[in-house]
Amino acid sequence: MDLFAIVFYLFAILIVSTAAIMVFSKNIVYSAFALMFTLAGLAVFYALLFAGFVAVTQLLVYVGGILVLILFGVMLTTRGYFERVRIRTVYMLPSALFAGIIAVLLIAVFVTTDWTLAPLSEGDVTLAALGELLLTDFMLPFQVAGVLLLLAIIGAVLMAARKRGPLEKKGTVPDADKII
Repeated sequence: MDLFAIVFYLFAILIVSTAAIMVFSKNIVYSAFALMFTLAGLAVFYALLFAGFVAVTQLLVYVGGILVLILFGVMLTTRGYFERVRIRTVYMLPSALFAGIIAVLLIAVFVTTDWTLAPLSEGDVTLAALGELLLTDFMLPFQVAGVLLLLAIIGAVLMAARKRGPLEKKGTVPDADKII
């Protein structure tokens, strides 16, 4: 077995095990960190497929952005982030049957498909060409998107940190029409 296959199988085991931890954990913080390892493992899969831009985007957007947003959302809520989640099993048999049917269909597609490898031609877009485009022709939209995301994060933090009024503390918030 070559190094490529060893890395693939190691990260496949990592992805499946951390996905299982994410689904079955009762602590939401543990689930979020398991999601981080799952998404990082997917980035390694993209790198193994020579999709460098997609791998870096996976790390930056999902691991660096979405996961941090989830953790901030959990930690900024008033209920506390170490609270255990109550899990109730509903419709276990139909869910297992549906998951089994999907698994059989995916395995059948995987086995019956004629997989071919296509080498890169010289005209394909590379990571260097994409980076050059982002820093030359598309510099303004790139910077505007970054500033908008920064403003959204600042707004979310300010909304989460604001003091609650007397009506919100009681749990009865009237409609906006009645306040004005």
